[in-house]
Amino acid sequence: MNQNHQNKNIRKILISEKEIQNKISEAGNFINQLYDGKPILLVSILKGGFIFLADVARKVHVPCEIGFMTAQSYFDKTCSSGHVEITMDLQQDISDYHVVLIEDIIDTGRTLAEILKILNSRNPLSLHMITLLDKPSRRIVNCKPDLALFQIPDVFVVGYGMDYGEKYRNLPYIAELQ
Repeated sequence: MNQNHQNKNIRKILISEKEIQNKISEAGNFINQLYDGKPILLVSILKGGFIFLADVARKVHVPCEIGFMTAQSYFDKTCSSGHVEITMDLQQDISDYHVVLIEDIIDTGRTLAEILKILNSRNPLSLHMITLLDKPSRRIVNCKPDLALFQIPDVFVVGYGMDYGEKYRNLPYIAELQ
């Protein structure tokens, strides 16, 4: 199958589909160990985290619910604007849930810090964060995940849910954009 027409702007693959799938169980196990009989709510930030959430949820062996939020800070650029806009919020009361935020990437940390502040203010039973990718060299706010599956260098990445101008989300791997 020729994918060159879609992938001509890909510089190189950083993390293969197989490498991602091998680490997904680690995230599922982390969540399974948190469960203490109370409801778990897995929360993903749309749109980037939806594929990661779906794969992680299939590895969770305890009852859980799923929720979504939408936040935006990139606005069709390759670097964060510095402004975080919550465009869709959870509608449910999370005070009776262990909340696990499932994130695609932590870059500057601004978006996540804002979301964590919002979620913490709602008094969940516990709040944990799992990220697929961590880019600590770009961090400008204190935002550390409970579990990071991969640490990456300061490059702009696409694939596995992450985009550039809404393209490349469907790639099954993580790649550096040209």
